[in-house]
Amino acid sequence: MRNPSRHVLARLSIASAAACTASAAHAAIPLEACNSDGFESVVHASPARYEARAVWLNRHLVKWPGADASASFRLYHSPAASIKASVGGKVGGAAGSLPLAALKGEVPAGAAERFKYVAPGPVLAVAPADVPKLAGLHTQQLVLVQEDANGNVVAATRIQAAGALDDIYAAAGKVGGLGATPGKQRTVFKLWAPTAQQVALCTYDSGSGKANGIEAMTRDAATGVWSAAKAGDQSGKYYKYAVDVVVDGAGVVRNMATDPYSVSVTTDSKRSYIANLSAPALKPAGWDKHKSPSTVKAQTDMTIYELHVRDFSINDGTVTAANRGKYGAFGETGSNGMKHLAALARAGMTDVHLLPVYDIGSVPEKGCAQPKPVGSPDSEAQQALVQKTAETDCFNWGYDPYHYSAPEGSYASDPADGARRIVEFRDMVMNLHRAGLRVGMDVVYNHTFASGQKEKSVLDRIVPGYYHRLNAIGGVEQSTCCDNTATENLMMGKLMVDSAELWTREYKIDSFRFDLMGHQPRSVMEQLQKRVDQAAGRHIQLIGEGWNFGEIADGARFVQASQLSLNGSGIGSFSDRARDAVRGGSAGDSGDKMIKLQGYINGMAYDPNASAEKRTKEDLMRTADMVRVGLAGSVRTYEMTTAKDTKQKLQDIDYGGQPAGYASQPDEAVNYVENHDNHTLYDVNVFKLPVATTTADRARVQMLGAAINAFSQGVAYYHAGIDTLRSKSLDRNSFNSGDWFNRIDWSYQDNYYGTGLPREEDNGKDYALLKPLLANPALKAAPADIAYARDVFRDLLAIRASTTLFRLRTADDIRQRLRFFNTGSTQEPTVIAARIDGKGYAGANFKGVSYFINVDKGPHTLAISEMKGKALRLHPAHRSDKRVFEARFDSATGTFTIPARTAVVFVE
Repeated sequence: MRNPSRHVLARLSIASAAACTASAAHAAIPLEACNSDGFESVVHASPARYEARAVWLNRHLVKWPGADASASFRLYHSPAASIKASVGGKVGGAAGSLPLAALKGEVPAGAAERFKYVAPGPVLAVAPADVPKLAGLHTQQLVLVQEDANGNVVAATRIQAAGALDDIYAAAGKVGGLGATPGKQRTVFKLWAPTAQQVALCTYDSGSGKANGIEAMTRDAATGVWSAAKAGDQSGKYYKYAVDVVVDGAGVVRNMATDPYSVSVTTDSKRSYIANLSAPALKPAGWDKHKSPSTVKAQTDMTIYELHVRDFSINDGTVTAANRGKYGAFGETGSNGMKHLAALARAGMTDVHLLPVYDIGSVPEKGCAQPKPVGSPDSEAQQALVQKTAETDCFNWGYDPYHYSAPEGSYASDPADGARRIVEFRDMVMNLHRAGLRVGMDVVYNHTFASGQKEKSVLDRIVPGYYHRLNAIGGVEQSTCCDNTATENLMMGKLMVDSAELWTREYKIDSFRFDLMGHQPRSVMEQLQKRVDQAAGRHIQLIGEGWNFGEIADGARFVQASQLSLNGSGIGSFSDRARDAVRGGSAGDSGDKMIKLQGYINGMAYDPNASAEKRTKEDLMRTADMVRVGLAGSVRTYEMTTAKDTKQKLQDIDYGGQPAGYASQPDEAVNYVENHDNHTLYDVNVFKLPVATTTADRARVQMLGAAINAFSQGVAYYHAGIDTLRSKSLDRNSFNSGDWFNRIDWSYQDNYYGTGLPREEDNGKDYALLKPLLANPALKAAPADIAYARDVFRDLLAIRASTTLFRLRTADDIRQRLRFFNTGSTQEPTVIAARIDGKGYAGANFKGVSYFINVDKGPHTLAISEMKGKALRLHPAHRSDKRVFEARFDSATGTFTIPARTAVVFVE
């Protein structure tokens, strides 16, 4: 995810504030509405705005936290959204009302569990005779009022509607074909809009011309789905919906909305594109017979390179100018970038995970700015220019979902052509597969770019207040930095599952990486797993960020898809255990912490920098234990001897108040030391290593981090550029920092350290710390350092790929085969030593492997009695690091000598 930073979104003004007659709300929507440049117009105006403090628990029960249970309650409704409920007066403007009475009995178990987070208050019931009216009333303004004995208003509130809509329209969860489905005889359109008063379909011949027709849509009472059909195959044309719906504080609004189920869109997502994704015209040559590489037999086989489409080629002069930053760059096999990816695949990389490639709302798809900064290494000029165009330039990470199931247009050669982005996306997938790399997608179903009546809001403009997770007064929760979606709600969960299934089936996506997956219910993720597996006819790997925070933390609303709650699911979550131990501190550190808190590879206790917090040998030993936790796959039941000389299961070792071991099986742990978030590892080490550390040693330290990842059980995850010492000029959050601070050099000449102070918005408070570091040329990697890292990284990939012993399948395998040496209170804490037994293990290829990671500045000798008499040799994939060949093993004594700052693997 990107760190909390908000885009400023201007809400377009309402076209007309004049109230219309009551009958106008039901008049046919005219063709002219389809050609409106605006996104909304008022059918009925209402200045009244109400917080939504009450919650529908199901179709007929309402809970109002804090209300007086002995009071009188009525539910007022108005099709014109004209209710006025001022405290102390009588309700006005309503078309009618229903009495509600305190519930006699218990709330049904399912509803009680779903809404357990709602604060205490009376539960009110609609009279049985009135329940059938409620479906129709949800298309109107509803205001729940507490009245005194004289019928005067004591309090008034809207009601959060998801519980009622999911109950009334439960059948919608099984509806297929939402969106546009073209066929030879007719094209069918379906939109779930149960609270709409009317919906019309607008169709267009192009992405920018005037509408060629408008069709009134028909509502299905059982599902809340509106549908229409047009004769013939409408493929290649465009459409939008005109939706009349009640919006709090605005009245009955006519929204011109794109389709949440859009499979493609036109420039800047103004209109949805009609496409039969099975049509030959939308398939690159050979698409139907094309298959993914079969390099992954189990999830632990995955070794992943996290890559941004634009980063990959925008800076690569060997790519045709028209293809730089585009899907098409992956088809240029002779480019430096594709040669690099192909080399990684040959070495053992299995997957590329692409940062968001669905349709995003934060990059203009036409005419985006491309600033060209210049300045000294510690200048503020570069970031000032980047910041000036941050909202209009061509770059963003893309954690800003607009249409979940449509390819992003800024990466296409022509964003105006809805077909082009489909074909070019598929071609990209084929080209990566041909290079030997499976393709994963980074998906962000946990929030949307916008909500409410904002210009780039989609879901809320169709079913207001349903798709997003709401707080106690009906506001949208934003713990994920943006507008949180509520995948616990039936149709938002369905949208996520349907979208992932589409990417799997239609684009041959091999795996998914879920942004802030802990904000999703585990049950919905497991449903998604089944659906994508069925769509692919094979297992599709799911991994994600299982962080536990926000309004859903600790199971407040549902069982989460978080680290501690995914146990037994087979879905992988990122492990921060070894990450923090390896790097030092935590990912979100700023200011003095970045220098003071050293980690295992960058000097804790054994090589302190001038400002380092004093750490002891005991601190270092505890940190080494946490590195071992990661090497053992963070598996709960693995047992090891800790620095305290106690034998403990990983689940019993404390990690900040949580169990260090959280995974039931190794495939549930995703190991990493760097990703797109926060500082790159090179930049982390700029802060933490002593300033006098040579760049050659900085490259060695970086590869120690990569080696720990390569030797860890579970999934190995790497950020693109870790192998070229990628720097972002100390930028902690480059999501909106433009091409300048996100560059990669596939010619291996520059790592882009010292290219100016990073954006002030996210880094300014640390400028006093950053300036002298960026101004120091001795901290910038030389081409020889980059070449070293590149080659050693490939050796590490080859070592991991050479044997399943670094990719053990089960927790039992790890318990039985992985043994750590040099542990306990007498250890040499700067050296990790381990052996994995290969006897009888499928794919082991060796009787055993022994690995050593010496992070110290000098060599160390370890005597391991269990290794006496063994015939060991260096792993044959060690080719590039000359220092590795200084490692020694004396079989007669079981003694190993490991060179300084070196990772060494011996095989039997």
